[in-house]
Amino acid sequence: MHVLVTNDDGYFAEGIRTLARVAMEMGHSVIISAPLTEQSATSHQLTLSRALTAHPVFFEGAVAYAIDGSPVDCVRVARYLSDTPIDFCLSGINNGANLGAGIYYSGTDAAAREAAMNYLPAVAVSVGVGATEEMREIAARKAIEMMTYIKEHPMPRMTFCNINVPSLPEKQIKGFKMSTICEAFYTDGYTKRTNPRTLPYFWMDEGGSIEEAKEGSDLYNFQKGYITCTFVGGLMDHNAAYPDIPGVS
Repeated sequence: MHVLVTNDDGYFAEGIRTLARVAMEMGHSVIISAPLTEQSATSHQLTLSRALTAHPVFFEGAVAYAIDGSPVDCVRVARYLSDTPIDFCLSGINNGANLGAGIYYSGTDAAAREAAMNYLPAVAVSVGVGATEEMREIAARKAIEMMTYIKEHPMPRMTFCNINVPSLPEKQIKGFKMSTICEAFYTDGYTKRTNPRTLPYFWMDEGGSIEEAKEGSDLYNFQKGYITCTFVGGLMDHNAAYPDIPGVS
């Protein structure tokens, strides 16, 4: 397959280089379209007010561009950069898990979602903080194995596959688990300070604190040492829960 590889950590990140290299070693051709600068937690941001510049960058065996925009921008312009129709999108390998509410903040997941919105099947793949190259290779192989499966078992419209791999040696990983999306929310606070002009400013506290994970959820299974797999997507409304709004038909 001809595979688009993108991410939100930037074209220079170790994870995207591992993912692209392993994809080529497994027989796929690759085009890289990734952000020029780190775009973590940019979610589904789309650039509207300026032109996007595609900077050619060297990557052995692949065509590669650094885009001065968001991960979503990178996916959207990739089809104009590729001389060959793209068959699949791999987004990652993100440095840090994207689980539960993190799926909505993540630029890695947004890139996969954008691909799915454009009828391009996609897998987003992340690995726990502190991963070694061996651990990133585990994540890359798992994402590419899932890519092959999905090509034979198409996903519903606007759905993508979200995979998270613990930063553990392969022998310590307990298995591969289908998981629900955790509803636990990040509870990080902010430290308030005042600048020399007496205006308040805020730094987010370190630590990534989060509510307790429900059993069976992606966060819960990840914390237990499993690789998690979740199929995410589709626009959903909850209109049926509000049948008695006055004047609404």
